[in-house]
Amino acid sequence: MVYSKPGITTSQCTINDTINYVGVGLHNGCNVSMALHPAAPNNGVCFVRKDVDAQQSVIPARWQNVVDTHLCTVLGNEHGYTVSTVEHLLAALRGCGVDNLLIEISGDEVPILDGSSAPLVAMIKEVGVVPQRLPRFGIWIERTIEVRQGERYARLEPSSVPRISVDIEFPTTVIGSQSLSVELVDDVFENEIAPARTFGFVEELEQLREQGLALGGSMRNAILVSGNEILNAEGLRFADEFARHKVLDCLGDLALAGAPIFGHLRAYKPGHRLNNALLREVFAHHDAWSRLSYKEIKLRASRRGVARPRHDNLATQASA
Repeated sequence: MVYSKPGITTSQCTINDTINYVGVGLHNGCNVSMALHPAAPNNGVCFVRKDVDAQQSVIPARWQNVVDTHLCTVLGNEHGYTVSTVEHLLAALRGCGVDNLLIEISGDEVPILDGSSAPLVAMIKEVGVVPQRLPRFGIWIERTIEVRQGERYARLEPSSVPRISVDIEFPTTVIGSQSLSVELVDDVFENEIAPARTFGFVEELEQLREQGLALGGSMRNAILVSGNEILNAEGLRFADEFARHKVLDCLGDLALAGAPIFGHLRAYKPGHRLNNALLREVFAHHDAWSRLSYKEIKLRASRRGVARPRHDNLATQASA
């Protein structure tokens, strides 16, 4: 699943110019500066910590490098350096069809911005996404793979059209049970998923802050729920914004696979730990997936009866 302009989807892509921005970390509460730079083909997405020794600063954005999944996705390298809360940025990159990027960061947490991927998508669109000289590859799901954690589960099924389906349940009536299934095609990510914000509960906020978490959280960058009430004066952006944000998180976590996934993710009560466990399970079974060029993927899709695989334009990521 990869967002890009029609006609260039068979090529890898990067951004046309550097993007700079500053923001606060959701959990550490610190100001962080970011610089997103174009990167060469086959580079993938890499974070570079500018506040540590240059020889120990690189953290590739890959599923093997996930070191923590408590409340957010945290990547680390062999030197013990980490970068956290990467999922919203990675969702935006996959949603905009960016395959190769160098991300310089002044600290250990990606800025939360407004709690969604929408500001990032806007910045990427402003500089533009450009094709590169080498072909793009994707992960074609050959057979169903599933992981379970208690009642929770996530599975990837074969599908010519990229899709994410989630079911969530919370005891508060303002969330309750929500289901959402979206084909990640055309402008669906930008318009229907990217604006969905992260959310939290007043009842948990004090405990999190005692643990040194959610120090930068506010109603400027999250939906705050108290009992059966939403405290944000502006209310929700979508009636099912909570489910939409779970789709966003799934997309960002699957982006750590390193290439777009062509399959259908079905998840019940998904979370970062479950998403990473699914990727680890997929890549542990070499008969469950194939790494194919986009030309090969289009041929496979046509054989399944899909005249034009509608992943020309959006994102869920997984890699080889």
